[in-house]
Amino acid sequence: MFQRMGSAVVRHPIWTIVAWVIAAVAIVATAPTLPSSSDQSSFLPKSYESIQAAGVQSKAFPGAFTPAAIALYQRTDGGKLTKTDLSDIARITSELGKKHIDQVQKVIPGQPSKDGKYDTTLVQMDNKKAGQPEQNEAAKTLREDLKDLAKGTDLDVKLGGAAAQALDQEDSSKRGQALIGIGTFGIILITLLIIFRAPLLAVLPLILIGVVSAIANGLIAYATKLFDLEANSSVSSILIVVLFGVGTDYFLFLMFRYRERLRAGDEPKQAMVEAVARVGEAIASAAGAVIIAFLALILSTLGFLKQMGPALAIAVAATLIAGLTLIPAVVSLIGPKIFWPSKSWQREPENARFAALGRGVQRRPALTTIISGAILAALAFGVTEYKATFDLASGSMPDTKESMVVQNQMEKAYSAGAASPTDVYLTSTNGKPLDKNALGAYAKQLGAVDGVADALPPRYSKDGATADFTLTLKYGAATDKALDVVSEVRDVAHSDAPPGTKALVGGMSSIYKDVDTAVNHDYKTVFPVAAVLIMLILGLLLRSIVAPWYLIASVGLGFGATLGATVLVFQKIQGHSGLMFMLPVIMYLFVVAIGTDYNILMIARLREEAREGLDPRAAAGMALRHAGPTVAAAGFILAATFATMLLAGNSLLSEMGFAVSFGIAIAAFVMSMFFTPSLTALIGHAAWWPGHGDRARETGPVTAPAAPTGPYEPALVPGNGQAGYAQEAQGYPQQGYNQQGYPQQQYQQGYPQQGHGQQGYPQQQGHPQQGHPQQQYGQQGYPQNPQQNPQGYPQQNAQPGYNPQGNPQGYDAQGNPQGHNPQGWGPQG
Repeated sequence: MFQRMGSAVVRHPIWTIVAWVIAAVAIVATAPTLPSSSDQSSFLPKSYESIQAAGVQSKAFPGAFTPAAIALYQRTDGGKLTKTDLSDIARITSELGKKHIDQVQKVIPGQPSKDGKYDTTLVQMDNKKAGQPEQNEAAKTLREDLKDLAKGTDLDVKLGGAAAQALDQEDSSKRGQALIGIGTFGIILITLLIIFRAPLLAVLPLILIGVVSAIANGLIAYATKLFDLEANSSVSSILIVVLFGVGTDYFLFLMFRYRERLRAGDEPKQAMVEAVARVGEAIASAAGAVIIAFLALILSTLGFLKQMGPALAIAVAATLIAGLTLIPAVVSLIGPKIFWPSKSWQREPENARFAALGRGVQRRPALTTIISGAILAALAFGVTEYKATFDLASGSMPDTKESMVVQNQMEKAYSAGAASPTDVYLTSTNGKPLDKNALGAYAKQLGAVDGVADALPPRYSKDGATADFTLTLKYGAATDKALDVVSEVRDVAHSDAPPGTKALVGGMSSIYKDVDTAVNHDYKTVFPVAAVLIMLILGLLLRSIVAPWYLIASVGLGFGATLGATVLVFQKIQGHSGLMFMLPVIMYLFVVAIGTDYNILMIARLREEAREGLDPRAAAGMALRHAGPTVAAAGFILAATFATMLLAGNSLLSEMGFAVSFGIAIAAFVMSMFFTPSLTALIGHAAWWPGHGDRARETGPVTAPAAPTGPYEPALVPGNGQAGYAQEAQGYPQQGYNQQGYPQQQYQQGYPQQGHGQQGYPQQQGHPQQGHPQQQYGQQGYPQNPQQNPQGYPQQNAQPGYNPQGNPQGYDAQGNPQGHNPQGWGPQG
């Protein structure tokens, strides 16, 4: 399949590129725009109590509202508000309402703080447009108008609330995206220049993945609108990293194998066909694991993760298709010139460091497994200290943003829970009005819950069928203590509700409590489903039911090590109260899915080496030697790319950036390089049961032919190569022979191993591309010295034993042994 795909793309590169350009233009030109939302309630399904409570509020108390924006006033000198100040605040509130700003439905006075230093104005907006660009613009206009109206007074006014937070989040996200984009480009460019020393090759993936990015973003916008998914601006920042990080990975997988095929003597276009054929399965399997892991997020109950899953899956799918079509097409057009001006692609590197690491794994697989496993287990111990925080707004922007300053000041000036009160809605289930006289005791029971600072008298709907009990908590809405209090409030509200009534608890703390419940649900569903599906992909790729178990277990251990390290850095060292609630889900999917990429690449190469007849330990050592450089380069670029998220300036992306980059580093440099190959070597042939994927190819007895001693005519029949050595019917070498039919040792597909040139001649360091010895040898590979001609033949009479043409005595003018027929040695000599 991949051979045919590579051949088709290389035969028609222009048409392939044109198709991608047309698709990019059409999709980008017609794609809808994505809105942004930081409203946690929009991320939960209607089955949760907090969402049902919001529905009761909108029906029973249509005039009541949770302010979309809050103007917070204080004196510029920090003192108590004077009568003049209060008069100015009333005037500003009145004039602000008369401006009839788009999306603004009501502007009313708020309550002053108990210390008299603060006062507020509350702004109601259309709930149906929450998080939409129109309300961001409305918040921007409100902020500007408030500044203008406060000029000439002693007041300092700031705008907070959900709409202002969405505006600030959008601004912070744009800044973060710019920094992440610049950092990502810089890391990829510099790293590729160091690896290949070729400017064109370093720039090419940035250009091609940029095209893929535009297409992926357009497709994501279509999917979000088509399936009515929730959008969040943080997804855009993650998409940049996923597209360029994963795209560069697949680019590297392909280019390393393309360079290897060129060194093996393949014609450039055929080299690309072979590269796609050989690495295509590994790329497709790796991408499949990532896509399935991301799609598992569809099972999440959180709208944010439901939208992120398909979005990232679409991005990876587009990158996969580009890696198997667009990149091969462009590179096949350019050819080996893509490596200009470097010439290192023409010679096989020694890979001394990775060869040494491979020998270490080969000699001591048990010790390697124990050490690498112990490192992962030690880091994973930190998971026991994990705590979650649920304030998505503050996590997605710095504390210096105006809306966050307002939130923090209000928590200090008023009760910590005053900005986000908890409401208990008691509704009659028989359609009759509530008995107001019977609700006094119920209100006292709610107010007596430990952690409730204040309980207001109930207010009733117009029909008297619903009562609203407003409770102010002692703790901030997103804190663990507030969630515990809400849980107790729910217990009291439900158990003590009068007969014929139903109680629902709403408010931000109630929403956070439901988010906590939803995340715990996701841990029990998304994690196992993703793991099982990835194991199926591994099983199909490796034709084994043993290897997928320990591979997914190793990746799970890597996840634990990553979460433990993140807890250590952010909770213990930096003093954060907890990590963002969705971080473990996102981290699990990235580390498991992308970590599996490197495991797949390494295990696939290990299987290749085993099929060449190597025992499990030797195959592990050779796999690390040959696949190690690719995994190291790809792992470094991807980890460094995710690390750019630390530049975003908010805790959500900072925690995510550190966790994912650390997890990828663990996956690349600990799991796939040491733990996986050493464990596979220890398990041995049983790792491939029942498919026996490591079984050596059945090629029959392989013996190196002896040099002819007399007239010799090889049997040129099907199964023999042009040189008379046994080959497969297709003309490809059998195990132990290269394409020309010369014997080789321990090299995949029969191509030259260390100590042999591409034509099969023994050689040592410093050999030219053709495989003939260079050091102390002439252009044709014959010994020479200053008395010998350029071809390496001794000059006439230079040494005894050579004929006048410079050929050794006993050979004719064509270089064939005299007394032998010219065909006796075959076209390759």
